[in-house]
Amino acid sequence: MTAVLTADACATAPIARVSGCDLQVPLVGGGTCVYANFDYAASAPALSQVTDRVQELLPFYASVHRGAGYASRVSTEAYESARGSVERFVGTDADQVVVFTRNTTDSLNLLASCVPGDVVVLDIEHHANFLPWKNSRVVEAADTVAETIRRIVAELCAKPAALLAVTGASNVTGEVLPIAELAEIAHRCGARILVDGAQLTPHRRVNLTESGVDYLAFSGHKLYAPFGAGVLVGRRDWLDEAEPYLAGGGAVREVTVDETCWAPAPARHEAGSPNVLGVAALAAACDALAALDFEKVVAHEQVLATRLAEGLAEIDGVQLLRLWSDAPDSVGIVTFTIDGYEPGQIAAFLSAEHGIGVRDGRFCAHPLLNRIGHAGGAVRASLGLGTGSDDVERLIAAVRQLVAGEQTWNYGKTDGLWNPVPETRGFSSSTDGAAECV
Repeated sequence: MTAVLTADACATAPIARVSGCDLQVPLVGGGTCVYANFDYAASAPALSQVTDRVQELLPFYASVHRGAGYASRVSTEAYESARGSVERFVGTDADQVVVFTRNTTDSLNLLASCVPGDVVVLDIEHHANFLPWKNSRVVEAADTVAETIRRIVAELCAKPAALLAVTGASNVTGEVLPIAELAEIAHRCGARILVDGAQLTPHRRVNLTESGVDYLAFSGHKLYAPFGAGVLVGRRDWLDEAEPYLAGGGAVREVTVDETCWAPAPARHEAGSPNVLGVAALAAACDALAALDFEKVVAHEQVLATRLAEGLAEIDGVQLLRLWSDAPDSVGIVTFTIDGYEPGQIAAFLSAEHGIGVRDGRFCAHPLLNRIGHAGGAVRASLGLGTGSDDVERLIAAVRQLVAGEQTWNYGKTDGLWNPVPETRGFSSSTDGAAECV
């Protein structure tokens, strides 16, 4: 299907309506334009179905669990029913439980407190899937996926491990690992597998039962839901046997002065008043994404990402970043550098003169950038459901203008950060006199 689709057929308009799709932003030289958001990999704008759900629930917002008031009962139902939305979205197995957290980092730290043994991890991981593991054995990724997998097998066979922790899709390059194959390898070697799904779940279907994945972590704010909720989905036994992630109300069955009887998961790891609106938003996003035709989503994304990568590669001095020569798939992330320009300088120019938002830096993946020879960082353009062909062409044209030396403003560093000099834009949440740029 993907091979015969063209930009005209599937990528002209965004797949879904997201918050901020008509946002007007000021330009440093005066005037405004519609914001072109290429920072989905950091935080995706909310889907309209998600904001609708939050508005619907707000009048009933109250404390959950053990409340007899009507609003409390409604909030409790919204919170607990959200687990079902997550379960359907990722295809949980019978022994897997949904634990709500603050974000992916929180989920991974929670699981790190439960793992009864060594953890094998790649050196290319986001810091969230690199730093929490207490007994980690780091495998250096190779130039190919095939050789990287061979090295993982060798490490798992050399010494028993409790867990293999891998990313589903790189937050730097978007390249995807074959998680079903890795799950089979981990199980064959006596280990379980955790997938950091922060970048994978917004772009690809993930089915835990079919893939054999034991644990999955992801965040609402990358899944088109605001308000800071995340989730850890995984096998119950480790979660039930571990000490509670937080000690406090809601995590217990009975407390005396001398003894505490802890509740099983998920309550065991959800102490305190939970983020009801965030969880409801996350559930709404899961439901909305589950209803999409993901063949269309993937095709749309691939056409856009291919056009962006090819358009940038045609510009002198632009270098695209890749990890592997044989990655089986990539999500909508295109990361690049430009000879003679610092990443922050590029990002500042794109924002100030073109109203384009990208991410620059090392993306919380310092070992990865060091390995591929870009310790100084890069620029990441990430796509999503609200991206269209016009956005891609704007970005390509803006980079071409920069390389041609046609920038119209001066830029300098303040406290290590690049900014236009002088900075003429205000940073309030309202913009008047908007006129769409062409």
